Formats: sequence, structure tokens, C-alpha cells
Amino acid sequence: MQGFKPFGIPRKFLSSVSLQFDEYEVVRLLDYEGLNQEQAAEKMNISRPTLTRIYEKARKTIAQAFVEGKMILIEGGNVQFDKDWFRCKRCHKLVDGLENHVRCKDCKNFGNEELIAIKK
Repeated sequence: MQGFKPFGIPRKFLSSVSLQFDEYEVVRLLDYEGLNQEQAAEKMNISRPTLTRIYEKARKTIAQAFVEGKMILIEGGNVQFDKDWFRCKRCHKLVDGLENHVRCKDCKNFGNEELIAIKK
């Protein structure tokens, strides 16, 4: 996905906040994958204090979006990917490398032509 928006409100009526790729990754590693801060910092090749600062900013951004009813756009920032990343044009799923591209239940066609490269 490229972001989230409040249910039932057309996008043209919403303002947005930006969640940087590194902020998204910290939330994914800590809250979704369940890693501790030391493990997540090592995986991202950053210090634990830096990870903590990124995580606090991400939490504030997400809280602002929830409380103020804003869209969250996941984009940019100062990041370096460890491999090529792609997004499926049909289901918007993120794929970490062509070798990991598998047909998902939402896609009727399957092939690398459905993938859009994520900028490095």
C-alpha cells in the first residue's frame, strides 16, 4: 500500500501527513514483526537511539492522522534499500526482489510486467 485514509471520506476532501519509509519500516519491525529495538536497529543498520527517535516520530504521525482524520502517505525519506523493491500494479503488494514475486489470490494475471520498481 502507499498509505491509508479515513473510511467513507473521499480523498479530495482530506489533508494528509507523510510517514517516511524508514518510519514505516520501524513500525513494521517493532509492532508487526515483534522484534525488540536492538534487533530492529541491527536489521536497519542504525543505532538503537536513532531507531527510537524514528519510532517516536512515526507514532506521532500516525496518532495525528487518527485524531485529526488525515490520510497517511507512505513515501520518501533518506533510505537505502538492501535490494530492489517492487509494487504490484493490481493488488499494490510490496515485493522484495523479483525472486520473491509470487502470484497472490487477488491477481488474475501473473508476471513481472505487473510490477512497478520502487525508487531507491
